[in-house]
Amino acid sequence: MQPYIYKITDKLQYKDLLLLADEQWEMVEKYLQNSTMYILDDNGVKGEITVLDLGNGVLEIKNLAVLAPYQHCGYGKRLVEYVCQKYKDSFLQIQVGTGDSPLTLPFYEKCGFKKSHIIKNFFTNNYDHPIIENGKLLTDMIILTKNLKK
Repeated sequence: MQPYIYKITDKLQYKDLLLLADEQWEMVEKYLQNSTMYILDDNGVKGEITVLDLGNGVLEIKNLAVLAPYQHCGYGKRLVEYVCQKYKDSFLQIQVGTGDSPLTLPFYEKCGFKKSHIIKNFFTNNYDHPIIENGKLLTDMIILTKNLKK
């Protein structure tokens, strides 16, 4: 059976999953209400992706998380591909902001995203504690973009 991706409305039931990708709940709350969330189910929930319309033809991935035992199995890539396909006719571009992490940057680059710009000190200015990913302290946010129109 193929994994099934579907939109959900009760996003709060996936709080633990959301916190895997954004560990400060107050930051998640800033976008959660106005965003759209999709769940990937493959004999049980494996991951989620949450997107937000930024206006001017730009869609942003605000949150992407796959449960730890199922990471590196293609679920994250499948979720990104799903939203890119779903929104290709209604948006010009999709973007994502992430830390300078050896885990996430290569992932998004493999999904076809290119570095656009940097928001200096984003993590140090917006989070109440240091954000460390794979042993690296995150300070700046790197914005990556991908054109959805061919």
